[in-house]
Amino acid sequence: MLLLILRLFMLFNEVSPNLLFPFCSDNTNYTSNSTFENNLERVLEALPSNTSDTGFYSTSIGDGADQVYGRALCRGDVNTSLCRSCIENASQDIMNLCKTEESIVWYDLCQVQYSFQNSSLMVYTGKYPESNKQETNISHPDHFNDVLTFLMNNISTEAASLSKIMFGFGEIKFNKKETIYGLVQCSRDISGSNCQTCLDSALGDLKACCYSRTGGTVLSRNCNVRFQMYHFYNASNSPLIYPRSAGDKWSSGILVAVICATALVLALLIGTSVVYCRWKKRTQKGMFCYSRCLLSLYGWIAEPFWVLPYYHLNDLFLAMPRSYEEISQKALLYELASPRGVTITQEGELVTSQEFPFLDLPTIREATDDFSDSNRLGQGGFGTVYKGVLADGKEVAVKRLSRRSWQDPEKRPQLDWKTCSEIISGIARGLLYLHEDSRLKIIHRDLKPSNVLLDQDMVAKISDFGMARIFCENQNSANTKRVVGTYGYMAPEYAMEGLFSVKSDVFSFGVIILEILCGKKNSGFYLTEHAQTLLAYAWRLWKEGKELEIVDPCLLESCSTPEINRCIHVGLLCVQEDPADRPTISDIVVVLGSDTHTIALPEPRRPASSVGRVVAVDQSSTRDP
Repeated sequence: MLLLILRLFMLFNEVSPNLLFPFCSDNTNYTSNSTFENNLERVLEALPSNTSDTGFYSTSIGDGADQVYGRALCRGDVNTSLCRSCIENASQDIMNLCKTEESIVWYDLCQVQYSFQNSSLMVYTGKYPESNKQETNISHPDHFNDVLTFLMNNISTEAASLSKIMFGFGEIKFNKKETIYGLVQCSRDISGSNCQTCLDSALGDLKACCYSRTGGTVLSRNCNVRFQMYHFYNASNSPLIYPRSAGDKWSSGILVAVICATALVLALLIGTSVVYCRWKKRTQKGMFCYSRCLLSLYGWIAEPFWVLPYYHLNDLFLAMPRSYEEISQKALLYELASPRGVTITQEGELVTSQEFPFLDLPTIREATDDFSDSNRLGQGGFGTVYKGVLADGKEVAVKRLSRRSWQDPEKRPQLDWKTCSEIISGIARGLLYLHEDSRLKIIHRDLKPSNVLLDQDMVAKISDFGMARIFCENQNSANTKRVVGTYGYMAPEYAMEGLFSVKSDVFSFGVIILEILCGKKNSGFYLTEHAQTLLAYAWRLWKEGKELEIVDPCLLESCSTPEINRCIHVGLLCVQEDPADRPTISDIVVVLGSDTHTIALPEPRRPASSVGRVVAVDQSSTRDP
């Protein structure tokens, strides 16, 4: 009995190779007992023993018109004995089936081919075995084709790029009961790119012949592809997961749960909106008080959504990870970051508004209890932030500048032109992802140097999305009654009319470019001897052909004049007053990454007037949305 079981096991594992397709070319037949036939026999005799160890072997014997090129390939999942057995059978069959000077036979486990010229072995020739006709049609063909394409593309990339033996296989669930199994393989004497090209052609033929069926195979000289609805290879792998399994129908229980959850969320949002509107009629304390009220009303259910006082549902998903303590500090600083108006008289004296008074140092010391550690809110790279309470009970946040926060004259030269250029390009690529490459179009609305982080390699990372807005797929612009952001970096249409779009971020990016190039901040430039904004000064020098005068001397020592001129040109294009005149971020990335002479840029128009903290007196009342 034991011997019988062992015998059955051996029969099960030593499966005889199955001939799939013989191909005899239309070339001239070789002559029997000729030198060519003798060389062919020697080539075919050498293939089994040399192929079985590695799974692939190619050789040639003879020279001139009698030279024979031979190649054998075993499937990547078969063992040594099966490989040798398959090559032996294929070598015998190819002699019996074909008498031409070029032939190839495919088995399910191997393939053998010979030719009178080496180049013909590299030509793609897609063939369909007769077994394809036995496959039946599949149900839900559209979804099946999507899942099958996902599977075959993944394993093709694996075979061409990741596998040393250019062999890829995998499986993926089509539905709860059925699984698709796929296999691809390339000949190992071709490059990875040629392998990918061959597989792409084979998959195109496979789609034409066999998609929407329960299986299919395409055979070629350099690659083979196959899929089935059963496990046909001798290997295992973790199943792939299709990103959108639309073929699986939801159960009624799940559907009811989703509907109930959606209704609950809608009711919660409507309820909070009603509470918010009533609250705003009774008080003007703003979003900080409203946030606490929301927490007290809904408890842990509403806690992830308590950042709704940012006024836009689009901001919800970006702000959710913030903690209660972080948001409470942010809210206080946020409220103080929006002064209603500061005027300057003709005599040069500042007149403060009631909402944003100027405080002297003794008042600040008293409000913060002489900068007590108990009032400390946090610490950044340039100083510590303290909470203070004024005599009228109003809470303020005070940032005390660290004595070590000044620019280091020894470290400053490390920011040479190459580093600054890479920082500018890095910010541009980050904006390109937010505006065009991300699944959702994101408008940052507060792009400034302090919101651009640099890692140890000086690679730029855009941060602080607390004021960002998410646009729908076809949405290009929006407006708001409450303008948030940082003065000096806001586009004029946003600061004055509340209109914002991707071109608003482009304006901010242009200001950053000019600040990096000149080494000075736009917000304080009007206090210098130039008596004008940084943007206007840069544009005037550009018109006069003296644009290099605005460049930081530290950069001039290491910069290329055409490159820095191109950056100034791009910066001035970004800060033009009309948003329609500003380039898109994709155009900017192309210009910054191209040769300075390959792309002609338009002449920049006069930049917009800078929107700073010093504004005209506005007697009209303002209210939050």
